[in-house]
Amino acid sequence: MATGIYKITEDFEQSLASYTGAKYAITVDNMSNALFLSLYYENYINKSITSPTVKIPCRTYPSVPCEIIHAGLKVEFEPVNGTTIKGCYNLKGTNVWDSALSFTADMYKTGTHMCISFTGPYKHFKLSKGGAILTDNEDAYKWFKRARYSGRRECSYHEDDFDMIGWNFYMMPELAARGMLLMNQFYNIDGTKKHNDDLELPYPDLSKFKIYTQTN
Repeated sequence: MATGIYKITEDFEQSLASYTGAKYAITVDNMSNALFLSLYYENYINKSITSPTVKIPCRTYPSVPCEIIHAGLKVEFEPVNGTTIKGCYNLKGTNVWDSALSFTADMYKTGTHMCISFTGPYKHFKLSKGGAILTDNEDAYKWFKRARYSGRRECSYHEDDFDMIGWNFYMMPELAARGMLLMNQFYNIDGTKKHNDDLELPYPDLSKFKIYTQTN
C-alpha cells in the first residue's frame, strides 16, 4: 500500500485505470517515456518482440521513432493518406499503442501497453505535462513502477535495497493531485463515464528525414 507522496499518485493511477478500463495504469513524466519503457520491456525484459523492425505511420510525433531506436529497435515508416493521423495506432511488431490522440471511457485494448498523453494544448486531458501506460500485465506493471523511479521501490532511499537500474521518469505528485481533480470532467452528473472523440492532428512526413533510418 502506497503512503505519503506516493499515495496521491496511486490514487490518480487507479482513477485512470477505472475510467479507461485497464487493470493497471502507471503514470510517467511524459508519453514519450511511456513509449520507451513499454518498448524496452517488450524488447529486453519479457522478450516478446520477434522482429527488430517496428512499423509506424510516417506522419506522427517525432519522439515516436526516437523511442523505438532508444529501445534498441529499428524504424520502418508506412505511408499515410493525407497529412494527418487520428486516434491511436499500434506500433506494429509490438503490443505497444501510441494513444496520444485518444482518451476515452473503456478505451483499453486487452493484452497491450497503451501509452496516453496529458501534454500540450490539444489533448482531452490537459494536465500540462505527463503521460501513462495502461496495461493488464501484472509483471509489466511491477516493472514499470520501479523502472520509472530510478529502479527504486516506493520507500525512502535510506531504506531501499537497490537491485535494479531504472530511469528518472516518475510523475511529480503535484501533477498527480491536479490530475485527480481534473478526472471529474470525464464523468456525467449521474456518475457514468463520458466518451471523447478521437483527435486528429497534422504531422510532418518523418520518412523524409534520414536520421531515423540511418541509425538502423
